[in-house]
Amino acid sequence: METLPIIIGFSISFALVIIYYIFTSVTKVVPAEDRNYMDPLPPLVRLIWPMILLLEYHVTSKISAEKLEKVTTRLNLSGVSFLMNAEQFYALRCVSILIVAGLILLMQMMLGEFSLVYLLLGMLLGFYYPDIWLSDARKKRVKLVQKAMPMFLDFITMAVEAGLNLTGALNQVVQKGPQGALKQEFFMVVRDLRSGLPRAEALRRMELRLQIPEVSSFVGTVIQAEKMGASLGKALRSQAEQRRTERFQRAEKQAMEAPVKLIGPLMVFIFPVTFIVIGFPIAMKFLASGAF
Repeated sequence: METLPIIIGFSISFALVIIYYIFTSVTKVVPAEDRNYMDPLPPLVRLIWPMILLLEYHVTSKISAEKLEKVTTRLNLSGVSFLMNAEQFYALRCVSILIVAGLILLMQMMLGEFSLVYLLLGMLLGFYYPDIWLSDARKKRVKLVQKAMPMFLDFITMAVEAGLNLTGALNQVVQKGPQGALKQEFFMVVRDLRSGLPRAEALRRMELRLQIPEVSSFVGTVIQAEKMGASLGKALRSQAEQRRTERFQRAEKQAMEAPVKLIGPLMVFIFPVTFIVIGFPIAMKFLASGAF
């Protein structure tokens, strides 16, 4: 019996050595990734990135082109396309499943119980968590673009009314505008113009990358004004005023929705505690008087 812990420890150590040897052998064939033109990885994703690259090379690169195209579209809309590609996103899903399943198994071992239902629910959560993160990134990007749109339109309008054409105004916005998702999109428009694309095509490509109504309205107005020969400065100023009005209306709507959203936390957390604080002395008096 005394040698049993030694045998178990030796077996676990031997298994870990085998797993490490297999992992290093499989990792050696994975080509190095060039991230010179990619966004920096978040700290938590950087820790698991070698495993993501491993799964990308051996597993997720075999996924059909149709599924990869759908994920690529979602990555472009969320602004995450410069962080990872579609194959790496599928690999992130697999790693997320393994991490959540491992944490649940570890907790069950610590508690001395095993439940297949909780394990399957955890794996399901790990599978869908990257989708939830991607949806949140999309919502955040839309909010940032909608918030910055009036200011960028003002910059473009002032540059056009000062005598610059639209291309020169976009260059000024890219050089002197504040950092953000919208500035990055305008930079890509300027890059497309420098590569020789027509102005209308470059703006349409920005509209497809964002798919936000405010941007679509801006692009349509600019293209229509150029085709009809109308004053571009007046059209842009009208767009800026409209976007600013819409931003104010969104702020009013959120302010009006706040009391309704507070009802749930008040009913669940605040009111019960208040009733306990008020009712406890009364209940204690009834108990002391022998009424119960």
